[in-house]
Amino acid sequence: MRLALIYLILPIFFLSCSSSHHEFEGKNSEEAVILELDKIIAENLPKNRSISGAIVKGDKVIWSKAYGVSDLETQSKADTATIYRIGSISKPFTAFLMMLLVQDSIINLDDPVELYFPEIKRLKGYSDATKITFKQLASHTSGLVREPDLLKAASGPIEGWESKILAAIPTTSFESKPGEKFSYSNIGYGILGLALSKAAKKPFIELIEKRIFEPLNMNSSYFAVPKEKLSDLAAGIQDSDGEMDVKTPLLEHKGRGYKVPNGGIYSTPNDLAKFMIYNMGTSSNLVSGENLAMMQNEITGIGERNYYGIGFFVNKRDQLTVINHGGAVAGYTANFAFTRENKYGIILMRNYSQGEPDIWELPFELLEALNKVK
Repeated sequence: MRLALIYLILPIFFLSCSSSHHEFEGKNSEEAVILELDKIIAENLPKNRSISGAIVKGDKVIWSKAYGVSDLETQSKADTATIYRIGSISKPFTAFLMMLLVQDSIINLDDPVELYFPEIKRLKGYSDATKITFKQLASHTSGLVREPDLLKAASGPIEGWESKILAAIPTTSFESKPGEKFSYSNIGYGILGLALSKAAKKPFIELIEKRIFEPLNMNSSYFAVPKEKLSDLAAGIQDSDGEMDVKTPLLEHKGRGYKVPNGGIYSTPNDLAKFMIYNMGTSSNLVSGENLAMMQNEITGIGERNYYGIGFFVNKRDQLTVINHGGAVAGYTANFAFTRENKYGIILMRNYSQGEPDIWELPFELLEALNKVK
């Protein structure tokens, strides 16, 4: 099974999963591979769209570049400071916070969430037989449906996200028994974020900022972009049935309802690279190497050679294990992927929802090409 099929269970249905790019074949140096990536992006970027990217090797960013127009109205050019929404790449941050609280002995992975967040008992069909653990929420094995059956659950100001979770819980049901199988659940990660906040007795956003953004010097990552940084924010473009929608992405900056722990972060490729470098295991002053490895374990299977760990997809290629997560929200798409074996990684972020270049398969082919260089 190709990775393209896996993205059918990610936050949206990706409509353009293309076949393998062959442009990297025969490139026998790191420089040649990166030059080919540059060419692919430059030649395939649609008019009035932007892409920004970064490549990591070990503990360094070895390439960073931006392309195109970041704002259709102003015709502003994208640069390496351009900010994008990262969508579901927010989930690894929530999982990372969970591992920090485990290390602090605040929670255990196998604790029932109800011990800290009794409101979870209001789920449809909840009983002693369906108690959900933190690990199950973080590995998408809670059995919960993808979305709650709550009108406008994904809209509303960021300040009200917790109340949206609480309102959504009674409308959320099970599609399988906890621990039985993988089932991607946005509401599950929303519940996880609020439960972690309750266990730590601190606001979720504050925890992410203080425990992750600040220690990693992620100074261009936000849940709400500050006014002085709005000029750096790429304007999203949602393509649907041949129509170009710029209003919906703009409205979502005012709030995403309950979707904060599972899709609320804004960032840049260079800032996300700091998180990637840490998750590669180059240092362990936050989450231990043992717990990082646990996040990247193949906890539950998703078809042939593809798995989910704690906050990350784990994809087995011919010679590589690729740890990754994609993100897709109105007007923005992104991919975050790195390898265990050679510690290369790539981040690509766009301000549009569909089209070339194919940021879903392209990072995997780049990582395979870099694995072959001399």
